[in-house]
Amino acid sequence: MNQVPSKEQIRQWISDNPGLSSKRDIAKAFGMKGDARNELKRLLREMESEGDLSKRARRFVPKGELPPIALLKVLPPDAAGDLFAEVMEEGVDPDAGPILIIAKKGDPALAGGDRILARLSKVDLDEYVYEARLIRRIGSNPLKVLGVFRKGSEGGRIVPIDKGQDKEWRVRSDEDMGAKDGELVEGEAIGNRRIGLPQAKIVARLGDPTGPRAVSLIAIHQHGIPDQFPDKAIAEADQAPPFTMAHREDLRGLDLMTIDPADARDRDDAVLAMTDDEPGNPEGFVLWVAIADVANYVTPGSALDREARRRGNSTYFPDRVVPMLPDVLSGDLCSLHEHVDRPCMAVRMRVNSSGQKISHRFTRGVMRSKASLEYGQVQRAVEGAPDAATEALLPQLQLLYQCYGALKRGRAIRQPLDLDLPERQIVLSEEGKVLSVDFKTRFDAHKLIEECMVMANVAAAEELHRLKQPLLYRVHEEPSPDKLEALREVAISSGFTLAKGQVLKTAHLNQLLKQAEGSEFDELINISTLRSMTQAYYNPENFGHFGLALKDYAHFTSPIRRYSDLIVHRALIRGLGLGKDGLSDFDIENIAETGKLISDAERRSMAAERDTIDRYLAAYLSDRVGAEFTGRISGVQRFGLFVKLDETGADGLVPIREVGREFFHFDPDSQTLMGSDTGLTIGIGQRVTVRLAEATAVTGGLILELLELDEQKLPSGRFARGKAKGGGKAPRRMAGKAKAADSARRKVVRRRK
Repeated sequence: MNQVPSKEQIRQWISDNPGLSSKRDIAKAFGMKGDARNELKRLLREMESEGDLSKRARRFVPKGELPPIALLKVLPPDAAGDLFAEVMEEGVDPDAGPILIIAKKGDPALAGGDRILARLSKVDLDEYVYEARLIRRIGSNPLKVLGVFRKGSEGGRIVPIDKGQDKEWRVRSDEDMGAKDGELVEGEAIGNRRIGLPQAKIVARLGDPTGPRAVSLIAIHQHGIPDQFPDKAIAEADQAPPFTMAHREDLRGLDLMTIDPADARDRDDAVLAMTDDEPGNPEGFVLWVAIADVANYVTPGSALDREARRRGNSTYFPDRVVPMLPDVLSGDLCSLHEHVDRPCMAVRMRVNSSGQKISHRFTRGVMRSKASLEYGQVQRAVEGAPDAATEALLPQLQLLYQCYGALKRGRAIRQPLDLDLPERQIVLSEEGKVLSVDFKTRFDAHKLIEECMVMANVAAAEELHRLKQPLLYRVHEEPSPDKLEALREVAISSGFTLAKGQVLKTAHLNQLLKQAEGSEFDELINISTLRSMTQAYYNPENFGHFGLALKDYAHFTSPIRRYSDLIVHRALIRGLGLGKDGLSDFDIENIAETGKLISDAERRSMAAERDTIDRYLAAYLSDRVGAEFTGRISGVQRFGLFVKLDETGADGLVPIREVGREFFHFDPDSQTLMGSDTGLTIGIGQRVTVRLAEATAVTGGLILELLELDEQKLPSGRFARGKAKGGGKAPRRMAGKAKAADSARRKVVRRRK
C-alpha cells in the first residue's frame, strides 16, 4: 500500500496508537515510501497548523488530548491525601484538568513541587480524566510555604498562615537566615521526610505579620501575584511617545465625563448621552462610551505587553492595588483625567426607547473629559443637590439618567440574573488598622454606568463577529445539573420553589429571588444562587453569557486593568484598519492560551482579595473574642458548619465538636447534619447565635461556638460528650438510627417535590 491516507485516517491512527505516533511510525503503518512520505510530511504540517494535531518530542497528539508520556509537576496532596499533577509542557489542552498519580509498590515518595516523567492513560471519570504512572523523578521546583517563624533551641518552626494548612515545618538553625521569633517568612521545602515534621529552609524574611498593611503583602506572596515590574517594562512606560492624530477622530467637542467610585485609582471609561435626532428612533438616544486607548502605549510583543499578559489583571486590596500596568500609564497617560487630551477607543450607539441597541459605530479618537465625577456626587445632583462641579453638567446628567431609564426597560425584557449581594468595604486608618466594616451603598449612578458598559461590551463582541476577527469572549455557562439540584434543595427547605423540567433561564432564578425578597431567607437565597453559578472565563469560542442573558459578550471597557479588554481593542484596531498596533500574529496564534492564562490570573486575584478581607475581618474581631453574634448557616460539611455573621458579613467555622452533644450524620446531597439521637436536622439558611471563640488575624480564621439554632437552645440528646447520662461511654455513632431518620427525611423531600 502506497496510497496517501486521508486526514481522518491519520487522526484515527494516532488516537488508536498513541505510543506509535511519530512520522516514521505513521508512514510504516500505511506502507508509504518515496514521494508518498513527502506528501505525508505536508499533510501532518497542515494538520498541525489547523490545530488538529500538536507535535511534542517528534510525536503527534490529537487536539484536546495529552501525550502518552509527559512531563508533570506534582501538586500538594489534597484533603483526602491523593496526589495530583499538572502537565508542564507547552501547547497541551488547557482543560485537561488535574491528573491523578497512581503509585505502585517501590515508587519513591513524591511531594508537591516534584517534576516527574510519567505514562498517562485516559479514564472516564468526573473528578479527573487522566491517570499517571511514574516512570522517573526528574527533579523538583521546591514547594513554597509562607508562615510565622517560631524560634526554638535548635532552629525553629514555620507555622503556615494558610488556614487550610495545619502542618508545621521544621527549620534547622543554619537554614533560618537569622529570622526572629514571630517574624513572617517564606520557606522552601527540602528533603522528603516520611516520619516527623517536614523540613524547610527560609528564603525570605518579610517582617512583622501584624505590622501596618502587612495583610495584603501576605496575600501577594501567598498567591504569587507579580508585584515588581521588570526594568524593561518600566523603561518603556517612562519613555512612552505621545499619541498622534493618525487614524483618529476628534471627539474633544463631546461632553464626555467619567463617573467612578470616590477612591478610584484609574479612570478608563467616559460616557455621554444625547437625544437621537435621526429619523426612525422616536424618543431614542445616542449613547457614547469612550475607553482609554491602552493599545497606543502597550504594543504587541513589548516588555510592557509581556508583563501585562503575565499579570492578567490588576489586583485590588483595601490598602493598595497591584496594577497590571505601571503607574505612569494606569494613573496618568491612559487615565481619562478631566480637561486633558487623551487617546481613546469609542463606540457611538443608537438606543431606542425600549433600551434596545439599533446600531453602533466604533472609532479611534482623542477626547477631553469635561469632569471627573464620583457616584454619590452624581446621585445627589440628579436628586436636586448639585455641587459646583455638577451644576453646569446637570442637563447632560439628566439625559444620562433618561437613557438609563430606557436601558432598564431593555434589561427587564432580557431578564439577566438579578442578585442583590451587599459589598463589604474595609475602612482603614492611615496606619493600616481596621476602623470599621461597612456595606457599600449602591446608587442608581452605579447601575447607570454598569448598563452603559454592558451595552458597549455587547457592541464590541458583535462588531468583531461581523469583522470575523479573533477575540476573547467573556463566557459564563449555565449551572451544572448537580449545582442546580443543590439550589433547589435549599429553596425547598426555605419554603420556596424553583421551576424544574424545563430549559433553565435567568428569569426562573429571578422568580426564586423575588419569592425570597424581604424574607428572612433573602440573603441565603441570593448567596446560594451565586454559589450555583459556574465561574466566568475567557475563551476564543463563544458559549454565551448566561448570567447577563446575552448571546455575544466581550470585555472592552477596562483595558487599564484587564488584559482581555486590550486584546479586544487590538482586534477592533486590526479589523477596522485603525493603525498598525492591532492584533499581532502571536496574539492570534496564542489566543486560546492567553484566555487560559488570564482566566487563571483572575481566579488568583479573587482568592488573594478574598483572603485579605478574611484577615482584616479577623483582625477587626480579635478584640471581641467571647462576644455573641447572630448569623446564618451558609455551609454545612462533615467537619462542621460555616456561619456568616450579620454584623460584618464575616465567615466563621463551628467545628463539629461544638455542634450539640450527640453524633451527627452528614448528608452531602441535602447538605445537612442530622442528630443520631434527637433527629435534629441542621441545614443551610438556619438562624444561629454563636460565640466568638477564636479570631486569628494572621490566617483569617474565625472559630465559633454554637449557642442557639433558630432562637432555640440545642437539645442535649441522651449522650453528653464522652459520657452517657446513665453512666458509661457514649457510642461512637448510632448509624442505624441515623440511617433510618435519613431515609424518612428523604421520603418527605420526595413528596414535597
